[in-house]
Amino acid sequence: MTTMRRQLAAEARFGAEKAAKVDLFRGTGLFVGLNCFEPGQAQAVHAHAGADKFYFLASGKARMVVGDETFEAAAGDVVWAPADVPHGVAEALERTVMLVGIAPPPR
Repeated sequence: MTTMRRQLAAEARFGAEKAAKVDLFRGTGLFVGLNCFEPGQAQAVHAHAGADKFYFLASGKARMVVGDETFEAAAGDVVWAPADVPHGVAEALERTVMLVGIAPPPR
């Protein structure tokens, strides 16, 4: 497989104890990866200084937090977290794969 293309289903990994992360691409201006959750797993609320982030839910369903909002997102949804705004996954409600992009990439 070329380094310019990835198949999400083949790249997804899951951990029994905590959510798994898979780096797909890391350039000078953008990072793209997968966050993979089993039901009940979470990602702590955090922020990226000076970096915008999006989550695209490729499969599953999760309760998300962005700023003061908490909401359910499902497969096909895109969730935006502007730079410096706290965000995270309060709880995966199903086995969930999220495509994540951050620009600029974290250091």
